[in-house]
Amino acid sequence: MRVLSIGMMYPPHDLGGGYELTWRSAVREWRAGGDVVRVLASDWRRPDAPPELDDDVHRQLRVYWRDHGFPRLGLRARLALERENARVLDRHLDELRPDAVNWWAMGGMSLSLVERVRRAGIPAVGVVGDDWLNWGPRADGWIRPFRDRPGLARAVERVSGLPTTVDLASSATWLFNSETMRASALAIHPDLERAEVANPGIDDSAYSAVEGHAWGWRLLYLGRMDRRKGVHLAIEALSLLPGEATLVLQGGGDADYERELRELAAELGLERRVTWAREPRERLADVYAASDAVLFPVQWEEPWGLVPLEAMAVGRPVIATGTGGSGEYLRDGENCVIFEPRDSPDALAAAVVRLASSEELRERLRAGGTETAARFTEAAYNERIRAALAEAVGGSP
Repeated sequence: MRVLSIGMMYPPHDLGGGYELTWRSAVREWRAGGDVVRVLASDWRRPDAPPELDDDVHRQLRVYWRDHGFPRLGLRARLALERENARVLDRHLDELRPDAVNWWAMGGMSLSLVERVRRAGIPAVGVVGDDWLNWGPRADGWIRPFRDRPGLARAVERVSGLPTTVDLASSATWLFNSETMRASALAIHPDLERAEVANPGIDDSAYSAVEGHAWGWRLLYLGRMDRRKGVHLAIEALSLLPGEATLVLQGGGDADYERELRELAAELGLERRVTWAREPRERLADVYAASDAVLFPVQWEEPWGLVPLEAMAVGRPVIATGTGGSGEYLRDGENCVIFEPRDSPDALAAAVVRLASSEELRERLRAGGTETAARFTEAAYNERIRAALAEAVGGSP
């Protein structure tokens, strides 16, 4: 197949989220299998990013999102942005002649591109890893003003030649990373014609079980530094645990939030018990293995959550809130420890003590976690998306 794969951030110019990493994994696997895949991403750049990692990646689409916000643009600026994006899309469609288009995260981007592909009659599959299908239309600087003004929308479209509406319902087969995300989208878009679930998975060649070790109060948070992830709860809970308990915070993200976290650790006198790490992805299996338990204290409706699955694959017990999509595979006492209420450092600390107090529980979670992680692999996820693309085109996978 020839596929034009389009989205906001393609690594290494991304924020380190699982959504973007799974996009790159899928592209690489499809190419290895003989497909021709071109990536078309936004022009956003990460200042500290390494050189381009993959071939045929084009970072040319302009976006409405800037610096974690949506600055107001005048009509002339919005029209120029939309026209430029339309020219870029049309050029790549003409050059590649794709059998299908593959959408990834499009929140903050021109949703008129989705409509443009639909009207061109090109089959499409969208991979949805967060709620952008819901908030994207509200953030779209071009389509938003016309949402409740059909007469004006038609008039502006006639003059500009650009779509002023987007028919998400029939524009693609939408693959959601969890039933939670699918239900959220259907609550806003009940007319989606093809809404299915495809659960992301882990690279089982990179994460495999290692031997357990004696409990040593070594706790790990791995992931983006984001308030919704509840990292502050991990630090607060650490202050309630024995003095030998330590916490590794692995990852980067929101600089302001990270500064708050460092100030919180200092305020609680925990500077020597909290370690900040930025190990590269190829070292993460070792980071997991060095811990006694992995904390996943997310405070929002987590779309899915690869971190618990990676920890389970390595054989490390998980302590989590079990929110959103992660609750579809996390089971208290079977493959993890769930703590409630989810915004309580006391509850998190009590969950750590519960785990520390029972070797039998830790071994049971190791066994249950290994079984759970084996059911969700990166290869199966990539093949599921490719099969949907082939089906949309009308061929066999």
